[in-house]
Amino acid sequence: MNDHVQENFEVFQAILPTLPADKTGKFALMRDKKIVEFFDSAGDAMKVAQLAFPDTNYSLQQVIHRPIDLGYFSNALHIASF
Repeated sequence: MNDHVQENFEVFQAILPTLPADKTGKFALMRDKKIVEFFDSAGDAMKVAQLAFPDTNYSLQQVIHRPIDLGYFSNALHIASF
């Protein structure tokens, strides 16, 4: 796993309980261990991220307040573009 993705995920997990309820279901665009912005869809977040951060050092996290088992996809993959 990309170090940036892992660091962002750890910070996101720590701040998740403090996020307001109106952010539930949204996608957080993260860079340098900070939330840059929230989006209604992963696609919208990805478009902005690719333009703003061509070095691909960012991650997306969906704001959910319950664990989801993604099976094989539980480990984040570093994807350069869609």
